Amino acid sequence: MAKDNKPTQKKEKISITGQVVPATVKELIGRTGFRGEITQVKCLVEEGKDIGRSMRRNVRGAVRLGDVLMLRETEIEARRIKTNVKKGSYT
Repeated sequence: MAKDNKPTQKKEKISITGQVVPATVKELIGRTGFRGEITQVKCLVEEGKDIGRSMRRNVRGAVRLGDVLMLRETEIEARRIKTNVKKGSYT
């Protein structure tokens, strides 16, 4: 059997998002998520079109004051935590 000589197509990496923007953590607001695994923080955007904007974001994993987050977008802000939940326990 003869092989079909199909032209090979190279897959290119397409960047869906634009630039990443650094933001410094200024305040730890509280814990959220089903088990308290998400930390809500207030951060200050350091570069980009929203420079100087203070916004609320949800962070998964360990985070401390002064840490630098690399944000993919700065348009959407996290919703405010309604209840005062500490580490997933509703007491």
